[in-house]
Amino acid sequence: MQDSYIVVSLSKKTLTLTHSAERHVFPIAVGKPDTPTPKGTWLIQNKKILPNNSVFGTHWLGLSKPGYGIHGTDRPDLIGQQVSGGCIRMHNTHIQYVFQRVSIGTAVTITD
Repeated sequence: MQDSYIVVSLSKKTLTLTHSAERHVFPIAVGKPDTPTPKGTWLIQNKKILPNNSVFGTHWLGLSKPGYGIHGTDRPDLIGQQVSGGCIRMHNTHIQYVFQRVSIGTAVTITD
């Protein structure tokens, strides 16, 4: 049984992690208008710790929507903007926190 779930608000540019009845809200970057972040409910399909100096930051949470995920960034100045190819970008310290608290199969709902 999952005790964690994620809700992404594209309009607010936030990711909310609910874990063990605690709620944590993080700022994010989302997809550009021509490469939008896909709305819907997806599942975390894979988890990866990334090599140093990756453009995807330090950690990756792959979604069941092929080609999309939640990850860190090497450009923290872009958090809060519509700049990605559709993925959800987070500060590296934030993705590390989320990574430790979710498992494969955790639901991720992406809404307006």
